[in-house]
Amino acid sequence: MLDILIPLLILSGVGLLCSALLVVAAKYFSTEENEQQAALRECLPGANCGACGYSGCDGYAKALADGETEKTNLCVPGGDKTARELAEILGTEAEDVVELVAYVACGGTCDASGRKYDYRGTPSCVSASAAFNGDRFCSFACLGYGDCMKVCPRGAISIEGGIARIESSKCIGCGLCAKTCPHGIIHLVKDTTRVVVKCSNKDKGAEVRKICKSGCIGCGKCEKNCPSGAITVKDNLATIDYEKCTACGLCVEVCPVHCLEEGSFLCGSRFSVE
Repeated sequence: MLDILIPLLILSGVGLLCSALLVVAAKYFSTEENEQQAALRECLPGANCGACGYSGCDGYAKALADGETEKTNLCVPGGDKTARELAEILGTEAEDVVELVAYVACGGTCDASGRKYDYRGTPSCVSASAAFNGDRFCSFACLGYGDCMKVCPRGAISIEGGIARIESSKCIGCGLCAKTCPHGIIHLVKDTTRVVVKCSNKDKGAEVRKICKSGCIGCGKCEKNCPSGAITVKDNLATIDYEKCTACGLCVEVCPVHCLEEGSFLCGSRFSVE
């Protein structure tokens, strides 16, 4: 009987001691909840994307409450509504949020470009890129295995024609897709943008034509015809200076390979705050 009772008593004693230690630790080592920080956190959408420059919504709320930053317009997914609510809690004037939208700088669909080998590994862009920089002939191309699609919190990304496509009306500009893309071909621009370059290849034009029908060949026609000097060809690739671009569309008209795309990239609805 004692062989059973003594171990049970010892085990119970250890349990009671641990419980007492936890109570003491909770009392003397806990930090008081910052009510303002909690209120600020409630305003944030919970995307935890890091677009604000902090570790997530909790980090941004803490930075605001501690006075580390006074910028209430850093939450791109939350938009102007969140900025106003944060400013109201802090008693400051709300600033406009520069709303961003993501786009894929690649037009290498299955019809325009091919694959150099049959990849049968893990269906992931990161995994595929580890094998000879991916299975596409173009080493700058979208691999189309959907890593960006998996991290998008709003379902704004789909795979069409072998490459990623972003529906701007759903995009909240969080930038998670851009951080995930192993080839770095997803970019964020202001949602007032009207023209983008759908290519990332920096090889010479003759080499690009061999592997992709839609790739920029660096011919310079867009640069020569742009009335505002907004386009330059750098490293064999057209680049747009959006501070100068007037969205006239002439560059789109003269591009012989149609790698410049014109359209509305306005973001859709932002996160709603319940």
